[in-house]
Amino acid sequence: MGIYLNPNNDNFARTLKRPIYVDKTMMISVINEFMETDNTYICISRPRRFGKTIAGNMLSAYFSKGAESRALFAPYKISKDPSFERNLNRLNVIQIDLNSEYRLARDKENLLNNLTDRVLSEMKAQFPTVAINEKGAIAQAIIDVYAALGEQFVLIIDEYDVLVRENVPQTLFTQYLDFLNGLFKSNTVRPAIALAYLTGILPLVRDRIQSKLNNFREYTILDAGKLAPFIGFTADEVQALCEKYNVDYEECRRWYDGYKQRGLEIYNPDSVVMCIENEAFESYWSKTSTYTVIKERIEQNFAGTKDDVIKMLAGESVDVNVTMFMNAMTDFCSKDDVFTYLLHLGYLSYDRTEKTCQIPNKEVQIEWTSAVSVMSDYSVTNKIIQSSKELLAETLRLNSDAVAKSLDESHIHVTSNRSYNNEDALQSAIYLSYIYALNEYTVIKEMTTGKGFADVVFIPFVPNIPAMIIELKRNGSTDTALNQIKEKKYFASLENYIGNLLFIGVNYDEETKTHECKIEEFVKES
Repeated sequence: MGIYLNPNNDNFARTLKRPIYVDKTMMISVINEFMETDNTYICISRPRRFGKTIAGNMLSAYFSKGAESRALFAPYKISKDPSFERNLNRLNVIQIDLNSEYRLARDKENLLNNLTDRVLSEMKAQFPTVAINEKGAIAQAIIDVYAALGEQFVLIIDEYDVLVRENVPQTLFTQYLDFLNGLFKSNTVRPAIALAYLTGILPLVRDRIQSKLNNFREYTILDAGKLAPFIGFTADEVQALCEKYNVDYEECRRWYDGYKQRGLEIYNPDSVVMCIENEAFESYWSKTSTYTVIKERIEQNFAGTKDDVIKMLAGESVDVNVTMFMNAMTDFCSKDDVFTYLLHLGYLSYDRTEKTCQIPNKEVQIEWTSAVSVMSDYSVTNKIIQSSKELLAETLRLNSDAVAKSLDESHIHVTSNRSYNNEDALQSAIYLSYIYALNEYTVIKEMTTGKGFADVVFIPFVPNIPAMIIELKRNGSTDTALNQIKEKKYFASLENYIGNLLFIGVNYDEETKTHECKIEEFVKES
């Protein structure tokens, strides 16, 4: 048993002692299944705080010959799985937290040489009958042990990409490529490696590292495949936690949901746990990340970036091409590269079917709003956002002039001139003007209601405020918009809602580029 080679199960045991732990042990069954095929080299990339390290510690506790983990796993799902006995504490594990190694290293330029020396020293001590060269390479030592004893290894490297994300000296980066190449590229070492498991925030860097690691299967925030349920909390898991701890599930969903994976809704697990433990819905994102990451990237101001950012702030999704980004920190060439990078960091979520991205939830929305608030290019947008609370109050007072004036201003900033008059731009203007309403309403675009589709419906999730139905017209009249709401019974789908409704008719004049608004209160019959 060592620090790197065949560690004990203490790290995972400490995780299991936490007040809140969600059973993710069935991930072991999927990994065991992978190991029966040629899919034994795996790279998992997720944002910070999504449980990558916990998963790595769990796998180490399961595989490591330096641990006795049968009793540890006994209360959990994996213990009942047919594959449980297959690899339980039967393999040699080499586990490296590269982020910690980098942060703690005094001599960063010799980081990998010093790390290699420590691992080889442990290997020599644990395999005294094997002639291990302490001045050689880890890969060669693995080959020597396999050749002499027939024993295989599991390699777990957490935060493999820290030397990609940090501005490290070129000599260190070149050494790192050689280090990876030696460990994973050689056909000689491959039979000795039962599993290679890398984690990081970014996927494999495509122009420099991927050629060294093209034998890895990647499971990313964009497509996690069979591993989708195991990194992050699923909706079912969060709902169960909310029921157990008497937490409002719908409010939890609004704050921390939004990451879609293979038909699953994935939540930020760290934020959910902190919300339950602190008994408060708030943004916990800034505890480990800051809005400056967003600011630095969108300040690059590639063509179309600002228009799409404003649309996303207004609640819209925007198209994104995730195939061009090289997964590096120096190769941003377009807004698609910027948005793809922010997807991997968790500041955006991805719809794989629609090929679109959006701001996932209220917690992350706060980070985007903070970023915009300190950027001069977004000063007008920030003013609209800051004014949206007052606009909602004026709407509830039936002040139609205030609504029209706000739409005039926000419409200018949600779209370019060539798409100024299309309906999407009109709806985006409404979303941006009413962005504060997301604190009190669920906002639904083109909701199926009555005999048609209402343009925008605001359904309150707090008491004592009315639902709102907005109908848009171009070059028509506000009376026509209101009549359509009534004639097509757009309020029919709100029959289970108890309370009054506001009908809001908005007309946009393409020639004058101005809005008119008329608000009527509709009292539902009991």
